[in-house]
Amino acid sequence: MKGEGRRDGHAVVAGAGIGGLLAARALSETYGRVTVLERDALPQGGAPRRGVPQSHHSHGMLSRGFDVLEELFPGLGEDLVAGGALVCDAQADVRWFNDGHELLRAPSGLPCLLVSRPALERYLRSRVAALPGVEIHDRCEVLEPVAADGGTRITGVRLLRVNSEPETVPADLFVDSTGRGNRGATWLGALGYEPPQEERVDSELVYVSREYRRRPGAEDADAYVVGASADAPRGGVALSGEGDRWLVTLFGMNGDNPPLDPEGYHRFAERLPVPDLHRLLSRLEPLTEPRLMRIPVSIRRRYDRLERLPQGYLVFGDAICQFNPTYGQGMTVAACEAIALRDCLAQGSGDQAVRRFLQQATEAADVPWDMSVGADLRFPFVKGRRTLRVKLLNRYVSRLHRAAAEDTEVGRAFLWVANLKSPPQRLFAPRVLARVLRRRPVATTVTAVTAVTAATAPIAPAGPVPTEAQPERPATA
Repeated sequence: MKGEGRRDGHAVVAGAGIGGLLAARALSETYGRVTVLERDALPQGGAPRRGVPQSHHSHGMLSRGFDVLEELFPGLGEDLVAGGALVCDAQADVRWFNDGHELLRAPSGLPCLLVSRPALERYLRSRVAALPGVEIHDRCEVLEPVAADGGTRITGVRLLRVNSEPETVPADLFVDSTGRGNRGATWLGALGYEPPQEERVDSELVYVSREYRRRPGAEDADAYVVGASADAPRGGVALSGEGDRWLVTLFGMNGDNPPLDPEGYHRFAERLPVPDLHRLLSRLEPLTEPRLMRIPVSIRRRYDRLERLPQGYLVFGDAICQFNPTYGQGMTVAACEAIALRDCLAQGSGDQAVRRFLQQATEAADVPWDMSVGADLRFPFVKGRRTLRVKLLNRYVSRLHRAAAEDTEVGRAFLWVANLKSPPQRLFAPRVLARVLRRRPVATTVTAVTAVTAATAPIAPAGPVPTEAQPERPATA
């Protein structure tokens, strides 16, 4: 049996992005053969590709995600640094601005990886391709999974290679890791199954990114992160990257979008909640023209609530949950899913393993989804139900950001939660709570005790959340 030392069976993964590669890494410990199918032509170098339009833009790898990647691919950090990537301390080496307040810098014990999306994907692809029994095929489009026994059991995958006729490849497990543009609902419908319930949040987000020349040692930080505020729904990041570059992404919401002309781009940076990122850009030499990316709606698909799924059908990564990318959570959640998939398969294969994985993938997404959705609801143009609890939590987090400008312990607590290394309850630990609340009197008719009680009571996952219903966990900005 799989998971008891014998590797057998054939798993097919649709999609060779970060999620698909991480899924293949997990599957390789249980399945004798793992085939990854990618519609794009995969570049030999670290270049962006058509199927990942967001690869031109800044990507964040949270500290928790970096830890998991090192576990799955020992030596990853050292190898990427040798290629020009950076590893920095999330608090000491990054300038964070939340609600217009700069987080006080100090060592945090949170190593973060600064690397471009194409370089990371190229590295993971080379490591996965070197695994025994794993093959990666590009220019190969998955048309649909194939099932037998009245659609109850996956037996293969119908695919189309370039300049060829459609063919069917036998498979014991099919993994949908096709990302934001996935066709899971269509595929399940064709097999006679209901699509998953969806939760949607539209922050009306638009990215515009540009690369600049970086002179190592010329600046006092390896990254700048400027969060949007309720009064100024604009923000941006500048991340050091390989090739002595700054990867700069500015974002706007609700129609207030960064312009594509260079002068307009810099004027937009001047309108951010703080002037520091604009001052940085004013000192730098641009290397590329601005590039536009309209961010799709954030969607969470509740596969964990489906009563029926075909045996041998599994969903992974952005096909389960696609986040607002300004919070940098997607790749880290995919990494956590890879660990969950590996561990679930180690306990045995079949429907029970899939069900275990879907439940654990749900738990991996719970906190980051609730944090990002709660933060999005600060903006009045974002549709959603704003419960008293959400309002109190956002108010508390706003005060926490003010305190973090003067108190390194408060800032460290925020970053450990934001990097998914600590649960949200850490923001309400007695020492942190006292340091936050002593800064200013609570400017609300609701007492501080009420706010804390609402925030800390049932923080564990709640029951079913209908579409656009909102979180019951502390939100971060």
